[in-house]
Amino acid sequence: MSGEVKPRVRVPGTAAAGETIVIKTLINHRMETGLRKDSDGNTIPRQIINRFTCEFNGETVIDVAVEPAVSTNPYFEFEAVVPEAGEFVFKWYDDNGDVYETTKAIEIG
Repeated sequence: MSGEVKPRVRVPGTAAAGETIVIKTLINHRMETGLRKDSDGNTIPRQIINRFTCEFNGETVIDVAVEPAVSTNPYFEFEAVVPEAGEFVFKWYDDNGDVYETTKAIEIG
């Protein structure tokens, strides 16, 4: 499955010190509710993104517990204050124990 998963993140390249920015994330992930059955009548195991986190320079910005009602390709939009130049680290966790990670740097300008 990991070949199908593609995280996308939008973070401005620069911000003023102390500025609040908007961050947008989307991850392409084939979600399974655990309620569908395959052609043989067997239940397809649940496979969802169950947690999303974002850190900036090692400090937690957001930590979301995702519930089973989440849609395919979960989208998150949130604000963050940028006190200094640094790096955002985004992580998505799924039911298989896979972790999908991407990073974005931001400069003070």
